[in-house]
Amino acid sequence: MALQDKLDRFKRQQEKCQSTLTSIAASSKPKPAQTQTQTQRFMHADLPASVKPPAPAVKFSSDTDRLQHINSIRKAPAGAQIKRVIDLLYETRLALTPEQINEACYVDINANKTVFDSLRKNLKVSHDGRRFCYKSKHDLKDKSQLLYLVRKFPEGIAVIDLKDSYPTVMEDLQSLKAAGQIWLLSNLDSQEDIAYPNDPRVPIKVDDDLKLLFRGIELPRDMLDIEKDLQKNGMKPATNTAKRRAQAQVQGVTPKNKTKKKKHEISKRTKLTNAHLPELFQNLK
Repeated sequence: MALQDKLDRFKRQQEKCQSTLTSIAASSKPKPAQTQTQTQRFMHADLPASVKPPAPAVKFSSDTDRLQHINSIRKAPAGAQIKRVIDLLYETRLALTPEQINEACYVDINANKTVFDSLRKNLKVSHDGRRFCYKSKHDLKDKSQLLYLVRKFPEGIAVIDLKDSYPTVMEDLQSLKAAGQIWLLSNLDSQEDIAYPNDPRVPIKVDDDLKLLFRGIELPRDMLDIEKDLQKNGMKPATNTAKRRAQAQVQGVTPKNKTKKKKHEISKRTKLTNAHLPELFQNLK
């Protein structure tokens, strides 16, 4: 029998019981013709158990709402039920039996073979034959294990692979970055952050002469010249300016010449934000 049929039958039974209790209460009321003596005698006498006033009626509206909510969840598509279970496992990080899952989120895994099989094969769920639990890509529990894992990847590890390790992993990544133990850099291709280890045992100090040499190199102003220099050094440019300009000419778009901006000199009134690089301000007036 469907759940809705059971609910309708239950409502009819409660209405019948309520009407019976109402008729009993009405028949037990004293008649107006009773004398004052009889009224006083009944007031002081102990009523037998069979004639005690009925208990207040129980309202079943809240239970009805709960049953309707459960029914809507179990009639939802299998994908929605699977997501509901995975969200529960992710939030609790506990190994739960099908009965505990049913009690917590109203998804009856044992009664739905599609949901059961999908959860058992899901990459984010671990099943030991009895219980289900959430399975992250890296089994981490705290900040120390997180730092140990990042140091095993000197070429960097994607933050997206660490996000679901444990609930506070993102806060721990920011804490490790603030402490100078790791670097968080963005990948230009995927726009995702990459965590790199910052091993304090390998300090790198760059000579001032090398810094001046690096900053003193003036890059060509034309992208064509930059691409040619990259090709001479065996590197493949990420852009193809010649092809882009040729397509623009075919479409009748004339390239705009960039105006050279006037270089402002540094004065005493200039607000300095790179005070830790004194070589930049040697011509300070």
